[in-house]
Amino acid sequence: MRSPIITITTIIIPTTTLKPDRRAGPAPPARFSPTVLTHLLRDIFTGMSTQPLSDPCYPIGKFSLPAVIEAAQLPAMIATLAALPENLRSAVSGLTGAQLDTPYREGGWTLRQLVHHVADSHMNAYIRCRLALTEDWPTVKAYDEKLWAELEDARTLPVEVSLDILQPLHRRWVALFQSLTAADWQRGYLHSEYGRYTLAQALAAYDWHSRHHVAHITSLRKVKGW
Repeated sequence: MRSPIITITTIIIPTTTLKPDRRAGPAPPARFSPTVLTHLLRDIFTGMSTQPLSDPCYPIGKFSLPAVIEAAQLPAMIATLAALPENLRSAVSGLTGAQLDTPYREGGWTLRQLVHHVADSHMNAYIRCRLALTEDWPTVKAYDEKLWAELEDARTLPVEVSLDILQPLHRRWVALFQSLTAADWQRGYLHSEYGRYTLAQALAAYDWHSRHHVAHITSLRKVKGW
């Protein structure tokens, strides 16, 4: 990779390092020896190299399961779920079939598979929430999302099919969450792979999941200039 070219027009030095003699008029411009300038450039390039690069797999960062969720946090997360169907529809709006069949990252799912995956995932999640409210800490089974994404319908159907599923699904899911009492939020399920989730933690997970996959699509569109 070629090093970027940097033109330095002004270098600001803290006033504490320059002590001009006010009796002698304005201080002359600061001059730097080659050694000082080399150190300044080194610091600039070191700072650039330590900036984190955007991870195409986790454009908004990885999910971290919160141990405690305050009641005041719930409305914003529910609002994310309410907005997801339209946000996802907007993210793929205007894309051609070839663009939808482009992986969001090297070795990743296509945008078409991503949309169908969101529908698969959120249908499972909605059912798990209802089980948690009607049973005493039921065990819910994990599914192989990678294999689901490789099934024919997920690879080939128009994205509108899953977008049309998500609209009423999220309307019911949001209505369900909005009806919960403080005690209800502490109910939950035992995930066969990830362990115990309260409904509050499940909401946090799918708040992140909604934003995570929309960002996959919008990030790729930005990179490709679509």
